[in-house]
Amino acid sequence: MREISFIKKNANTWKEIEEKLDKKSDLSADETADLYIHLTDDLAYTRSFYPNTNTSLYLNQLASHIHRRIYKNKREESSRFITFFTKEIPIAAYQTRKQILTSFIIFMVSVMIGALCQQFEPATSNYILGDAYVNMTIENIENGDPMGVYRSDSKPEMFFRIGTNNIKVAFYAFIGGITLSLFTVYALFANGIMLGAFQWFFVQKGYFWVSFSTIFIHGALEISAIVIAGGAGLALGNSILFPRTYTRTQSLVEAAKRALKIMIGLIPIFIVAAYLESFVTHQYKELPEIFKIAIIVFSLAYLVTYFYVYPLSLNPSEADDHIQ
Repeated sequence: MREISFIKKNANTWKEIEEKLDKKSDLSADETADLYIHLTDDLAYTRSFYPNTNTSLYLNQLASHIHRRIYKNKREESSRFITFFTKEIPIAAYQTRKQILTSFIIFMVSVMIGALCQQFEPATSNYILGDAYVNMTIENIENGDPMGVYRSDSKPEMFFRIGTNNIKVAFYAFIGGITLSLFTVYALFANGIMLGAFQWFFVQKGYFWVSFSTIFIHGALEISAIVIAGGAGLALGNSILFPRTYTRTQSLVEAAKRALKIMIGLIPIFIVAAYLESFVTHQYKELPEIFKIAIIVFSLAYLVTYFYVYPLSLNPSEADDHIQ
């Protein structure tokens, strides 16, 4: 059957279902279930014969609406807290994987630009970090303590200050998505430039490995979490720019739900990163190199597994039905 014939045959039924849903009619459980089965049958047919068409997207939207209606009054199970972290956040990350990859590319390009700027204009670090910070670092290097900045504050004070600051930076990268992703891109670019210039500053001083192995004790989690938050922000921007079959408001609401789940999932990561920076990085000179490497590798392995590898096992084809 040609698509236009299929639409003509079922259009009145779909319109009737849509009107009932829009008016929030009092439908019995049996009637709601019958509507859901009817729509999913039509949706399965369109996916087989008319994949990636507006008809398929439209039916997916209606089916999703009924699905939410069926389960909206369902009593929450006691295990919801666990499933939120074991299923909902990973699925949200999978749905946002393209934006997270884009965020990573933007960040890495800005890191390279920052390094190049520092290479050809050594004063770049002064412009970005400030003369006082650079002078303090140079003094620490001359005193044989190149990463002495991490010893400058009390541990509890550092933990609170760093944790709140990192969450604030990630939140800015995330909420910046409502500016059509412009502020999100700026936040990623600014932080990448800063990291690139700062890291290359130590390369020029002959302390690349010391700085890298020290910074990434906490930075593997901290920097990666900011990139993931940037991906959540880009998802918000995309939902406004490319709403597909949704209205822009509906598209934004759906994207915000997914993005907020990701942001909640990042909070424990920022707390752990702040703890590492305050209580572990603080002792960088005393730590064996193998211990530093182990922390970095474990941190990166955890992030890749939780936000990419593990979600692949959670029915990704279903997750793609709602991807923006």
